[in-house]
Amino acid sequence: MLTWWGHGAHEQVQDAIVDRVHKRVLEGMGLIVLHSGHFSKIFKKLMGTTCNLKWDERQSQERETFWVTRPGHPIVRGIEDHFVLDKEEMYGEFFDIPEPMETVLISSFAGGEVFRSGCTFVRGNGKIFYFQPGHETYRSYYDKNVLKVIENAIRWAAPSGGATPKFGRFELGWLKS
Repeated sequence: MLTWWGHGAHEQVQDAIVDRVHKRVLEGMGLIVLHSGHFSKIFKKLMGTTCNLKWDERQSQERETFWVTRPGHPIVRGIEDHFVLDKEEMYGEFFDIPEPMETVLISSFAGGEVFRSGCTFVRGNGKIFYFQPGHETYRSYYDKNVLKVIENAIRWAAPSGGATPKFGRFELGWLKS
């Protein structure tokens, strides 16, 4: 299992690393891509598209509501029909990705935009989940619903027949103030 979050400097990731991760995903490693990781070399390589999206600099004070579109899906197990983050960076459609295997969450923003914020894919033997929240200036990764979705996604994407994922506290040193 690999969880990939990135804000910038995506082009600085060495191609050899991208090739190794790509190979492992095709062999069956699960990959969870968070927030701006949509623009990482590995996600773009796995999707085969630009992964561009609508973006607006009106980051501050933007409320985002996440709507569960696949009740009963393992990734949204334990999540109500929706949850809200008071502050998050706005991402909107069009999101240049292939049609997801499943869209388990969509978001609506205070400005009226919508976004496919929780999407599943399979590449080779590997399962991939893209999850939108996580701007570095907000506390999204402290929200119980966000953490539950990530934990569920890790369980969903983990290769079958391997060790059962074990969870402790998420260490988010870059968020500590």
